[in-house]
Amino acid sequence: MKKKLFALLLAAALMVCAVPAQALTGEGSRAAQTLSALDVVRGAYNVNDPATRAQAAVILVRLAGAEQAAAADKTPIPFRDVPAYAVQSVRYAYGQGWLTGVTGNVFGASEAISTQSYCMALGRMLGYTVGDFSYENAVSFARHMAITSRDYGETLTRGDLFELTAGALYAQYKDGGATVLEHLCAVSPAAAAGAERLGLNGPELTVRQAADRLTAAVFQLTTFDKASGYDPNEPDGTASGFFVTRDGLAVTNYHAIEDRSAAFVTLVSGERYPVERVVYYDAGIDIAVLRVGRTGMDGVTTPGFVWLDAAGRDTLRVGDVVYTIGSPLGLGLAVSSGIISDTSRVVERYDAPCIMSTADISQGSSGGALLNEYGQAVGVTSGAFTYGNNMYLAVAIDPVLSADLTAEGQTMAQVREYEANQPKDAA
Repeated sequence: MKKKLFALLLAAALMVCAVPAQALTGEGSRAAQTLSALDVVRGAYNVNDPATRAQAAVILVRLAGAEQAAAADKTPIPFRDVPAYAVQSVRYAYGQGWLTGVTGNVFGASEAISTQSYCMALGRMLGYTVGDFSYENAVSFARHMAITSRDYGETLTRGDLFELTAGALYAQYKDGGATVLEHLCAVSPAAAAGAERLGLNGPELTVRQAADRLTAAVFQLTTFDKASGYDPNEPDGTASGFFVTRDGLAVTNYHAIEDRSAAFVTLVSGERYPVERVVYYDAGIDIAVLRVGRTGMDGVTTPGFVWLDAAGRDTLRVGDVVYTIGSPLGLGLAVSSGIISDTSRVVERYDAPCIMSTADISQGSSGGALLNEYGQAVGVTSGAFTYGNNMYLAVAIDPVLSADLTAEGQTMAQVREYEANQPKDAA
């Protein structure tokens, strides 16, 4: 019997998976232990207690590796309600513009810190300014930048505080250089020793680590037959894709955009950004590179996107661990894991051999990322053998690595018109 393939593309309404508002005690304790090894958390964890604004300031300054700078800073502050243990940290965080008072002369040191305030403080610590995000969208921005992948309540417990802080360890500073963890280890021998002891700087990622750090680089792709005048809540198709540059170049399957005239992407944060151009595509290989606009459909312009590094097919071996991130059935982003079962599987439908793995993908995952254990994109999830078990296919990302991505490209409508006018192969 001839083997059949299914194209992983299905129109579906976007649904947001519900996440418990409160952190599990175990998660808060796990984060506290990690931060304790880095000398960011000291003393009792008390993960179920409310996290105060004073405590948040202390944790934030330690995370930034700025305790010495805070001790040397003698700038007067207008607040009179800050306990002695937190004065240096509050002074420094306030001076840097990371945290403000609840009123002109009251810091609100003993008040529970809001999720918005701490997310804003983390973003400001990373170098992002009021032009990059506002207090009102601080939580969304934290998800956008892969600081957190879940929702919190209005205020934070200490466990929540630890979890959010630990989530920021692998966020990059705005200048695109070091991560928070790399900077902290560079300025703090104690943190460097703790990171070494826990293996936090190791290149290999567990599936949990890949999900936490890389999901923000993947998106749901929503497509439409019409170039304009469409209802964004009634798509003609959904698929997946992922960013490969900070400024908005993204990869997906060609069949995800085939015969479509417009599209937008939805990030894990829920933000929507329009697809502006198709910079490169190859229908036979089933791959396309899109230019995603940096001004969202809400009118807010992002300073950049989280993106994935890439690696060629020649880095893979049969038996290697791989992960997939995509949007199956259009229900939101999901992660799976498996192993490489073939690095060059010849498949009738494709002009180039495919990567075959056991990492589950489903309809709607077309265009999602196939990652190696180092978090590098090695392929674009594309299909599966219908009657096979764990025989999932991905297009190798190699053509993107050698393509000229500096061209202006075409709109999706222009690509559709061009392809429609090409002579078809004889039956």
